[in-house]
Amino acid sequence: MNKHIIPPKVKKQPKELIKHDDVRVDNYYWLNDRDNEEVISYLNEENEYYSKMTAHTKDFQNSLFEEMKSRIKEDDESVPYKYNGYWYIVKFEKGKDYPIYYRKKDTLDAKSELLFDCNEMAKGYSYFKLVGISISPNNKLVSYGIDTTGRRQYTINVRDIESGKKLDDTIENTTGGVTWANDNKTLFYTLKNTKTLRSEKIYKHKLGANTEDELVYHETDDTFGTSVYKSKSRKYLIISCYSTLTTEFRILNADTPDEEFKVFQPREKGLEYSIYHYNGAFYVLTNKDEATNFKLVKTLENQTTKEFWEDVIPHRENVLIEDIDIFKDFLVVSERENGLNKIRIKSWNGDTEYYLPFTNETYTAYTTSNIDFNTTILRYGYNSLTTPASIIDFDMVTKVKTVKKEQEVLGGKFNKENYVSERVWATAQDGTEIPISLVHHKNIKRNKNTPLLLYAYGSYGSTIDPYFSTIRLSLLDRGFVYAIAHVRGGEYLGRQWYENGKLLTKKNTFTDFIDCSKFLIENEYTSPKHHYAMGGSAGGLLMGVVINEAAHLYNGVVAQVPFVDVVTTMLDDSIPLTTGEYDEWGNPNDKEYYDYMKSYSPYDNVKKDTFPNMFITAGLHDSQVQYWEPAKWIAKLRDYNENGSTLLLKTNMEAGHGGASGRFEAIKEDAEEFAFLLDLEHINE
Repeated sequence: MNKHIIPPKVKKQPKELIKHDDVRVDNYYWLNDRDNEEVISYLNEENEYYSKMTAHTKDFQNSLFEEMKSRIKEDDESVPYKYNGYWYIVKFEKGKDYPIYYRKKDTLDAKSELLFDCNEMAKGYSYFKLVGISISPNNKLVSYGIDTTGRRQYTINVRDIESGKKLDDTIENTTGGVTWANDNKTLFYTLKNTKTLRSEKIYKHKLGANTEDELVYHETDDTFGTSVYKSKSRKYLIISCYSTLTTEFRILNADTPDEEFKVFQPREKGLEYSIYHYNGAFYVLTNKDEATNFKLVKTLENQTTKEFWEDVIPHRENVLIEDIDIFKDFLVVSERENGLNKIRIKSWNGDTEYYLPFTNETYTAYTTSNIDFNTTILRYGYNSLTTPASIIDFDMVTKVKTVKKEQEVLGGKFNKENYVSERVWATAQDGTEIPISLVHHKNIKRNKNTPLLLYAYGSYGSTIDPYFSTIRLSLLDRGFVYAIAHVRGGEYLGRQWYENGKLLTKKNTFTDFIDCSKFLIENEYTSPKHHYAMGGSAGGLLMGVVINEAAHLYNGVVAQVPFVDVVTTMLDDSIPLTTGEYDEWGNPNDKEYYDYMKSYSPYDNVKKDTFPNMFITAGLHDSQVQYWEPAKWIAKLRDYNENGSTLLLKTNMEAGHGGASGRFEAIKEDAEEFAFLLDLEHINE
């Protein structure tokens, strides 16, 4: 990389931020004004600097992109699923960025009915996303949501399927989804707060009516969000209210949409539950009675409060219940034990109970589109670090499995026997064993000269399972080891794993990652000269802490849309997500949380150091991590950097938190990140 190119200079305008008699000075606070031309000009200068600094890898980026794209089946099609008499299918066509949705009546030999061609709908937009496709019970109408900015504010439309004609009903600033009552004319939807984008109000809309939509429910607690959906049995409309630690539901018979919703079990701080209707009863997945890993209980439709809940599957210390799927004759339980996914099948009549057999330690298995209630077929997905994804239909009676689709890796070079994976355990500072899943090409001799990329997320109880990626092959085939650190803050080893990586134990997430790096270096999987780290969003926060605490362990770091200005963001309740995040990070209006947050917040703790080479990304319209966090951070990192390492920021001036919207546009971003890492290893082809 060309060290003679001068990075952009950004002016300092010191601003004092005072809380709890503590003064923080932020020299770059002024960058938070998206409408200031100077701000836009600075972001463009950073993009120009990035382009100049990586100009020598431009051809390599393009060839990586073409290589990644060449492995993907461009004319691909989903496995059809049946719902209410129709088979639904999504397909991609060669050379096109967006999906096409269609359906067939009764049999797969029937004539195709086009629902949406997103390639046509996306014309004229730099960003396009269609979500929330919902078919009316009589199969005649379809509702859907569209976002053309990337800020996840969707406009709902309704279309007559047969004629293709759009109805006059249009609803803006929603989550995009609609739930139909059984009368085919009453719709329920969720409205967002225009400033914070919090999902806060449920409205009822009558098709074609000239009346104002009726407010059905308003979630006034700004730490909660709300949504509406229908039970799989199709009998109930359900309003869900949720915060990080507490849930509450309201139910209404879908045949009588003009009646009042009834509270299922009133909210209690710390009580989490989710509900599933079946055969005159509700099954409830809950942490009631200190069931940290959750238990399954049952209650009658007319007696839904917790004193009536009876255990079906009791709590177990070492097994987390993640979800259930209910069928007419079977209950399917998705569990996690010792970090591994398990799928347990029980017949309602008690005759049969068994687990699906999985063998290795670096796989992911999950139930998928099981929308049909009256079937003996369970559809599940399976992949591993070395095995492409497959969708499998499993007959729960005969136990016969049918592979409906296996992900094709095109290009003729891929053979899963060429890759090896393993799970190892690093010992953390407090003695806890932290699992790491690794994969590499079988011809790689692991030693201190081996490049290794360590990835983690580690927040919200979200677990990064070991999964297959065709994109990743571009690193593995060039000699990299790819590793996932299953740090605390996720739920890889159960709910307690999450509890021990949030609020006032959040630092475990960061020290776990550093301890995983130390383990990999000490055991000569790699060395600091060849060790790399990557994380996005809350995983970008992890990257920020890691370079403040252990910069010497890494040669390069990729931080994607990183959440790095923790204290300032968590004190600003006008920013989307802030109030709903108090249960994850703490509320800094409370001094104890303020002090703890400030002690790790990456932006507040930058000090003079020799930083690794860094590639940071941002989205100007990102509603989840505001663009100014990475922009301020890189300016401050440059101020304090003592070794002349390369620090790059690239802001997507059009997209939001998820990046670009077209399926191949997103791969260009992967190619840029990989080219950055490979270039640091002097690999340019």
